[in-house]
Amino acid sequence: MDISKYNPKNYILIKGAKVNNLKNIDVSIPRDSLVVITGLSGSGKSSLAFDTLFAEGQRRYVESLSAYARQFLGRMSKPEVDYILGISPAVAIEQKVNTRNPRSTVGTSTEIYEYLKLLFARIGKTYSPISGKEVKRDTVTHVVDFILQLPEESKITLFSPIAIDGKRSLEEQLEILLQEGFARISINDEIIRIDEALKSFFPSKKKIKDIKLLIDRLVVRKRDEDFYSRLSDSVQTCFYEGNGTCVLETGFQDKIEQHEFSNRFELDGITFEEPTENFFSFNNPYGACKTCEGFGNVIGIDEDLVIPNKQLSIYQDAVVCWKGEKMSEWKDHLIMTASKFNFPVHKPYLELSKEQKDELWNGNKYFEGIYGFFKYIESEAYKIQYRVMLSRYRGKTVCPECKGTRLRPDAGYVKIGGKSLIDLALLPASDLADFFSKLQLSDYEKQVANRILVEIRSRLDFLLDVGLGYLTLNRLSNSLSGGESQRINLATSLGSSLVGSMYILDEPSIGLHPRDTNNLIRVLCQLRDLGNTVIVVEHDEEIIRSADYIIDIGPFAGRLGGEVVYSGTYQDMLKPDVKTLTAQYLRDEERIPVPEFRRKSKDYIELVHVWENNLKNVTVRFPLHSIVVVTGVSGSGKTSLVKHVLYNSIKKRFGGVADYTGNCAEIHFNLARFSDIELVDQDPIGRSSRSNPATYLKAYDDIRQLYAEQPLAKKRNYKPGYFSFNIEGGRCEVCEGEGKITVEMQFMADVHLVCEECKGTRFKDEVLEIKYKDKNIYELLEMTVSEALDFFSNDKSTTTQRIYNKLKSLDDVGLGYVKLGQSSSSLSGGEAQRVKLAFFLNRGASEKPMIFIFDEPSTGLHFHDIQKLNQAFTALVEKGHSVIIIEHHADIIKTADWVIDLGPEGGEEGGKIVFEGIPEDLVKCEQSYTGKFLKNKIE
Repeated sequence: MDISKYNPKNYILIKGAKVNNLKNIDVSIPRDSLVVITGLSGSGKSSLAFDTLFAEGQRRYVESLSAYARQFLGRMSKPEVDYILGISPAVAIEQKVNTRNPRSTVGTSTEIYEYLKLLFARIGKTYSPISGKEVKRDTVTHVVDFILQLPEESKITLFSPIAIDGKRSLEEQLEILLQEGFARISINDEIIRIDEALKSFFPSKKKIKDIKLLIDRLVVRKRDEDFYSRLSDSVQTCFYEGNGTCVLETGFQDKIEQHEFSNRFELDGITFEEPTENFFSFNNPYGACKTCEGFGNVIGIDEDLVIPNKQLSIYQDAVVCWKGEKMSEWKDHLIMTASKFNFPVHKPYLELSKEQKDELWNGNKYFEGIYGFFKYIESEAYKIQYRVMLSRYRGKTVCPECKGTRLRPDAGYVKIGGKSLIDLALLPASDLADFFSKLQLSDYEKQVANRILVEIRSRLDFLLDVGLGYLTLNRLSNSLSGGESQRINLATSLGSSLVGSMYILDEPSIGLHPRDTNNLIRVLCQLRDLGNTVIVVEHDEEIIRSADYIIDIGPFAGRLGGEVVYSGTYQDMLKPDVKTLTAQYLRDEERIPVPEFRRKSKDYIELVHVWENNLKNVTVRFPLHSIVVVTGVSGSGKTSLVKHVLYNSIKKRFGGVADYTGNCAEIHFNLARFSDIELVDQDPIGRSSRSNPATYLKAYDDIRQLYAEQPLAKKRNYKPGYFSFNIEGGRCEVCEGEGKITVEMQFMADVHLVCEECKGTRFKDEVLEIKYKDKNIYELLEMTVSEALDFFSNDKSTTTQRIYNKLKSLDDVGLGYVKLGQSSSSLSGGEAQRVKLAFFLNRGASEKPMIFIFDEPSTGLHFHDIQKLNQAFTALVEKGHSVIIIEHHADIIKTADWVIDLGPEGGEEGGKIVFEGIPEDLVKCEQSYTGKFLKNKIE
């Protein structure tokens, strides 16, 4: 492409890009447009978008900073490219969870919570938990305004209660007031001079019921300016002398009325905190719950361990710690006394009301409750059996003080529109948006809060637009999937309203049901219409169709990719002369076939009465020895069902370690027929720079054996360990087999330099002299999987065949472009997941079958690669294994033997089984959103 004819004002021009596998390509990208970069996995899309464009945008930004600022950021190397013109400030929104911070929530990361804190601090009203009345602070102005409403010539008297501080007697206090210039007091409603009271009243030891200091006596004259100033001064003095209380008496003799004003923020005998921004912050010691310090969880007695089966009643031993000869005395005592406070001992725990559950745990005057039981156990903790019992039921539990809301309890007394900030943080974003759309405020409140409300409403709308209306603001950021994190970042970017920037997104459609893709496209177009260039690395058909410009990288992956095979509009891409794989799939010339038959299995796993998170007490079957796909809109309960309940509970049955197990009454499953259950997710296969696909698949063991078998290696007595970069021997000892030297810099980013001794090869020179087919071990590790398969294909020795078979499984799952020695930390989530799949494909059919769970394996895959993935799943099932997949991609759903569709909506409107059956019947289900989008793929 000749890019010299394009104007850098209208285009981003890339000349001679050579990063990774890019083959010196020239690219022109129209500015202020929605541009999709597509192509096979490993073709070079990310190399162009992130490693070239974003890296250069970041580097230029860093170079623009002062020398002082640059020293903290570290030097960023220039990407391998001749030049880039017309580039804008770059913002990358990647497919990863940005934080593991347990304090970060959806509310804080979208900044909605920050605006809510400000809103409650400005217009929040505090209500007493006792009377429900609004707590107000009276000011001098309030008292003056009240007096001015009285009739002209009304007589008023201002008093202050006399406060005894405990250090002085009443007589001493009156002496001081006399010295300060005050003349009269009211004792038992009788006004008397202070000096007379000291002489006559106190010596007589008369009982004092009420004593007040007389501050001033006035007659209301509204037109007299001196009256205003005298009244204001007197009221101020009243508040000061009365320690915040001013008593006003109006009228005369038998018609006296008394009014009390307080400038303290109190009501019903409680002093309240005045709302400030920090008062509502769980990241600030002032606003955080004192028990859990703002985390929402504490180590305590875990309800799920104490009552694992919530379908049982107290009579049926729902409380498992009340079993046995001695401990059952607690259960028996509750049963005997239950009639005295109408406690239903025969009702399942699940069906008990909140009040009844509280009574069971906290106890009452008739019995001590579960917490009382554990206090007794703690008191006996000097005995080993009680310490063991206590540890058995301990776990991370919801904070009993703040109920998991993280804020100090009195923050819940401040309300807007009848809701506290705690209430709002627990609402799904869709309900929260509805609350703010209907919020009624006074004119003054509107004036104060208008700008804040605009920000809150717009950010909530963006959250809904990216399909995250089911999330609550209290949801932890580290519990989100990569796709959810990316869409939150996208919503936050929209909220910041940047213009003239270049946004680069990595597959924002991942984790999003096809129903919500149109909303996502609208958000991307909004970002573009603000005046930004939006570049999306994507495979989704709908997003490709909506793009202003498409760049297709290929023709294949790895060394066979790295070229621009098409650039232009979607309409032009559909023309028959465009022969790229992407174009062929878009034109339906290539299509993933629907299986000729669906497997039918009599074996199954049945989960009975599942009520985890938003799941509505569902019962569901997973057929075994077949491919089962669990689908549904985002937030419908797929992860809760498959990961939290199915995987965690069965993993524990196999004796493995798993996290918290979701609530399920019964599980019907023949354990003896299977060896284990595996969750193949997108977590990295290794965080060390020494870990790579070859080591993970154990192929590197055979490669070391192969080099140890070479004649020169035998002559020198080199054992397989000599060819390892993890142990001493043949590795370069200067860099200890890393290939790089890391220089730790004070106040600066660490600098990674190529080892001068081994020049980055990781091995000593004598090791590199050992060659197999003219290639040393370093050159072999630099090969891609596809190149290595060609390299080993003609050799029939036992060792090379083992290497070939292990690497073939990597190629079968679409990872032929990955280098054997590529660091695991550089692999994407989807690539890491497929490396794990390849590892299990290597296991023989003779092994006892396993159950595999895959979490969105289509991540990062082109249409063409999904065909390979489906073949890999089929290979697993043919070896006797069972495959359960959480997925939205229609091309994977249509190849399933059985589909479980959850929904119908996300959040509280989801959690039900919409459909169970084969894909052909799913398209006939009216309630299923998945069925509507699957129709075109099956017909």
